[in-house]
Amino acid sequence: MKMKRKVAVAMTMALAGSALFSVPTQAEEKTKLTLWHIQTGTMASCLENSAKRFMEENPQYEVEVVQMQNDSYKQKLSMAMSAGETPDIYIHWGGSSMIDYVEAGQCADLTEFMEKDNYKDQFVDAGIEQCTYDGKIYAMPVENISVAGIFYNKDIFEEYDLEEPETLTELEAICDKLVEEGIAPFALANATKWTGSMYYQYFATRKGGLEPFQNAAAGTGSFEDEAFVYAGEKIQEWVDKGYFNEGFNGMDDDSGQARQLFYTGQAAMDLMGSWFPGTVLGENPDFIDHVGFFPFPALEDSDVDQTLCVGTVGDNLYSISENCEDKEGAFKLLQSLLDEEAQVERKSFGKIVPLKNFEAEDELTQEILDTVNAAAGIQLWYDQYLPSEVAEVHKSTSQEIFGNLITPEEANKEMQQAMQDYLAKAE
Repeated sequence: MKMKRKVAVAMTMALAGSALFSVPTQAEEKTKLTLWHIQTGTMASCLENSAKRFMEENPQYEVEVVQMQNDSYKQKLSMAMSAGETPDIYIHWGGSSMIDYVEAGQCADLTEFMEKDNYKDQFVDAGIEQCTYDGKIYAMPVENISVAGIFYNKDIFEEYDLEEPETLTELEAICDKLVEEGIAPFALANATKWTGSMYYQYFATRKGGLEPFQNAAAGTGSFEDEAFVYAGEKIQEWVDKGYFNEGFNGMDDDSGQARQLFYTGQAAMDLMGSWFPGTVLGENPDFIDHVGFFPFPALEDSDVDQTLCVGTVGDNLYSISENCEDKEGAFKLLQSLLDEEAQVERKSFGKIVPLKNFEAEDELTQEILDTVNAAAGIQLWYDQYLPSEVAEVHKSTSQEIFGNLITPEEANKEMQQAMQDYLAKAE
């Protein structure tokens, strides 16, 4: 009996061992991370490549990269948040949107991750500033540095012996000279409204700095501040002086109508975002050597910092959902979007990566980068910072100011009412 029991035990152990080694084990369940973005074309492929590298290096993760349409993105993200289905990683533009996400408990605090090994110190300071609220970092600046500045036709400046201006007075003297010569100082296609809005934003920022807009958007100040009055008055002064091409409010920027005036020498300058060189390279690559750049000039009698830029450093900020079950893993995925391979890839696409170690390979890009590095701060685009319904009022009133259809005071009153209505509704 003892012998039989020993044989039985041995057979049982053998069978157990056979089961252990011959039956395949169930694959470990992977942690899924979802990332939403609005990049297109080559930049969409760059994100896919980063996610692929991340999964190869971290096989315990499965990453789903979801490309969204820009126009409908905010609405879809809002619906996902309301349904409790916020993606693990999502993009936004900072400003009031980020603050709303933070206060709604939809945005994770990334301060600990960003400070580990001084990782945040790799980024341009203005980019980190845009990602910070109430002393904590809630996003990572990833995409292109996009600031507005004045691009000019170097041939026209040389022909009329014009130099890059440092003050608004000097710029206006250049504009007066160009008008005398029958050349439009600025190319503008303002049917899409945001193009003219950039002038408004710069004038207001040069007059009052960042605080008037920040306070007005928060409800602690007013859009009837003198900085906004100045912006509207200055625009209408420039319109009356003929500083813009004829018919600008009916021209479409997306189709390149303003740029054609610039390319053909009918207009000498274009106030545009720093994506402009990339657009030129795509449309008229031979013209790129004729393009110069200078920051929006200083207002002499203003006591605010005149290095401030209008735009965004990151041009899509990436946040992690507070509901993400693996925030550390999600942050590692974010880091892969700016790893060494990603930086090389982004640079090849003409992007200005918001990292301090970014090195420009041409003079034009370097001038843009110098302007950003010298900036004491960045005024985020009004139409991205403001709630969508208030942003639309801003763009419409700005266009009406350009058309001399409304006074600056009337426009500002309308803006203030729109902001008050929004804040009242949000309470």
